[in-house]
Amino acid sequence: MASVGIRSLSLCKSLDLEYSEALCAKLRPVKVSVFNFTCKKLRISGGDTRSNFLEPIKAMDASKTTSDVNGGCNAIDDFLTTDCDGFPGKSTPKMSTVGNSTNIQWHKCSVEKSDRQELLKQKGCVIWITGLSGSGKSTLACALSRGLHARGKLTYILDGDNVRHGLNSDLSFKAEDRAENIRRIGEVAKLFADAGVICIASLISPYRKDRDACRALLPKGDFVEVFMDVPLQVCEARDPKGLYKLARAGKIKGFTGIDDPYEPPLNSEVFFPFS
Repeated sequence: MASVGIRSLSLCKSLDLEYSEALCAKLRPVKVSVFNFTCKKLRISGGDTRSNFLEPIKAMDASKTTSDVNGGCNAIDDFLTTDCDGFPGKSTPKMSTVGNSTNIQWHKCSVEKSDRQELLKQKGCVIWITGLSGSGKSTLACALSRGLHARGKLTYILDGDNVRHGLNSDLSFKAEDRAENIRRIGEVAKLFADAGVICIASLISPYRKDRDACRALLPKGDFVEVFMDVPLQVCEARDPKGLYKLARAGKIKGFTGIDDPYEPPLNSEVFFPFS
């Protein structure tokens, strides 16, 4: 059995005890076999791991949540959903439109990338390995991950085929879907880097503009492009998945190197020539 104390809540500058009590009043205790929550401590013990930690939080009556605390935090609901710099009545936050998403606002947290990097003792970045099918991208990614892991570094591999088993399983290999595949992986890689993780992306990524767009998502120096410069005839001779044979037989359309182009990097940070 372990006991973990919950510190006073202090997100709103000097706001501590009153909001801690108000929060605990909203989260009424739920007795379950795994988690027994009280305002003072969290007790963890063995039991049915399917039990819920807390019941859904129900909205409090407005008349009970209008106290003006510290000249800014007007309600516990505000405390749960906003920071002290943007409370209702103070100012109207500036909303944004990104793509098809309207009326959204970036919520900044006090724990930033630098804090996570300090915790992990490493720099979060993206190592992007590109090349033809059969050029050795996945082999290099796994070897690199294993080597960094042995040195105490936290890594994660985003393999092109692996990601298509889940997140990108709705995408085909048409040009527009391949572009969306790269865009999604680029955004996920950016999140890993922001978390302080060394993200190793291993995928053909045949189009230069799509790779450049992923590079543009990160600060300068945080995107390392690795080009596996292996000739088509060598990759086709290897053909570890039998895909070149199927492409030559016309059973796979739009296969990179056969009937769809591969645009090699012009200025990759790392270059692996075939020898």
